[in-house]
Amino acid sequence: MPVSPNTTEAAAPAPASGTVHWIGTGLSTGPSGLGLLCDRAERVVLWDRTAERAADRLTALGLAGRAEVRALTDDALEDAVGAGDVIVSMLPAAEHPRLLRLALDRRAHFACTSYVSDAITEQAAAAADAGVVVLTEAGLDPGIDHLMAHQLVERARAAVGDTAETVDFTSYCGGIPAVPNDFRYRFSWAPYGVLAALGSPARNIDEGVERTVARPWEASRTHRLGGEDFEVYPNRDSLPFVAQYGVPEGWRLRTFVRGTLRNAGWREAWSDVFATVSTGDQEQIRSLAKDLAARYPTTDADRDRVVLSVALDVRATDGARFQGSCLLDLTGDETESAMARCVSLPLAFGITRMLAGALPAGLNRAAESADEAARWLEFLDGAGLHCSFTDGASTPGGEEV
Repeated sequence: MPVSPNTTEAAAPAPASGTVHWIGTGLSTGPSGLGLLCDRAERVVLWDRTAERAADRLTALGLAGRAEVRALTDDALEDAVGAGDVIVSMLPAAEHPRLLRLALDRRAHFACTSYVSDAITEQAAAAADAGVVVLTEAGLDPGIDHLMAHQLVERARAAVGDTAETVDFTSYCGGIPAVPNDFRYRFSWAPYGVLAALGSPARNIDEGVERTVARPWEASRTHRLGGEDFEVYPNRDSLPFVAQYGVPEGWRLRTFVRGTLRNAGWREAWSDVFATVSTGDQEQIRSLAKDLAARYPTTDADRDRVVLSVALDVRATDGARFQGSCLLDLTGDETESAMARCVSLPLAFGITRMLAGALPAGLNRAAESADEAARWLEFLDGAGLHCSFTDGASTPGGEEV
């Protein structure tokens, strides 16, 4: 579960050695992100089940010979990690805590793209005391969405202040087929996880009331972006992000939701899936996930699309108003999927900030401030991930400022 920002002063980060251990070579390991580290780190070691697999992956990414390759075993990794190194976990989230423990033991730093778990939170204080930087939530969602949110909240506070009568915040993200199929989705990895997530309740603020939705798809609605209709629905627990994004206590929240975006027609196409998920029978769900992954795979000929939209509308009691939004809309190509680019690039940039000693020891979730978020967004824009901001403010008299 996300936690509120750590307000205690962390120890200075231990000096970075310049060595990065990138562990795992799945679909989120893109040539953009890994290539950035090959350019900027003194040494990159790519770990996979065998050294041959790691070497093959480097070749497939167009990075042959630019990183060392190693076979991943506990003993080999423990022997290789030194003080000031960076351990990057691209493994499933359940593996992160043990790798963080290794980082603490070696006084190395740690990075991943996953949400902060209780097991990570439990080690955050020890990391701060040891000068270990723990970078989390540094991919797409979570990750780039945080950067957008920090920027919008900061701009709104500057325009309207810390007291507001009505505040609407929405953040929706989805990885979807660039060309919608009849199922409105294609599976690339973890099909069971996609279905299982639908069975998890979602918590958000709607019409000024905290709501828990047992079946998130039942709260789906049409969401229009740039003349195109999508379908969106809430996921996970949105409420901890109110504090994480620095939303002033004086803002009265009417809407606060973080959720998933899908192609129009998704809810109708998935009606039979929802019926199975509603049973709660995990064997049935696993069987269906396997069948769907076989029927609707992502092939080499398919292109994926990432759409991330964050919006904030703040109305003050005196009539002043701020309206802002940010949109990232990217389609993959033959060299790299949109998802791999959007996950690996922000992570890699965050790691370069660790190498530069620019992030504080302890827990970091992407960028924790508007100023740091601006640095990340500037880099991403230069690297081809353009986040388009649109905002405006008006005075109590309705004049634009």
